[in-house]
Amino acid sequence: MASTTQSTSFSLLSLLLLLPSLSSPSPTPNPQNPTPSPWPSQFHSVLFMNQSGTLQKTDLWYDWPNGRNFNIIQTQLGTIKYDLEWNNGTSYIYTLDSDKKCRVLHFEVGILRPNWLDGANYLGQKYMDGFLCNVWEKVDFIWYYEDVDTKRPVFWEFYTGFSGHVMTFEVGKVLEDANWQAPVYCFKEADKGESSLIESMADLAPSGRLMREAITTSLMY
Repeated sequence: MASTTQSTSFSLLSLLLLLPSLSSPSPTPNPQNPTPSPWPSQFHSVLFMNQSGTLQKTDLWYDWPNGRNFNIIQTQLGTIKYDLEWNNGTSYIYTLDSDKKCRVLHFEVGILRPNWLDGANYLGQKYMDGFLCNVWEKVDFIWYYEDVDTKRPVFWEFYTGFSGHVMTFEVGKVLEDANWQAPVYCFKEADKGESSLIESMADLAPSGRLMREAITTSLMY
């Protein structure tokens, strides 16, 4: 029951963030404060995600020039989910096991832009996971920690408490094109018609769902 309620709240927030009339203006940044580094146009990162003790390992492949983003999500002692996102707003959420599950989702926004943290509010410096970090928050949605020396992301936490520890960050590493192809049974699902945003958001794993919210947030501020 708790997961259903949480998924519904994520869905409603995403819809609200798509409405400019409901968005408040972003604060004027202090030019003396550091600003978060834009994401590299292409990178691979391994993250350990945690929400109230529920763990997952995520392989994040970000490829802005080709308009695509891939989250390969391993739940603890569970299945692997593939969250393949394209800049045209289409996402394929699927498994590659014998169940051959797939859901095709359609959003009004594409993948995160490299500068999606522009306008974030600087909070100062704090140690996280042994690294001295600059810390920002954006519209009370995400708190983002970046290593002071290397400018690499170290940690981020969503407003729900769902957090990610960055274990590796490989700038310029690109997944081979063949791995970006969704399985054929996803296209049979696509032929059934588009899913509504409220219904389909509940099917996303927490990391993919929250990053989709981050996209809508970054577009509005």
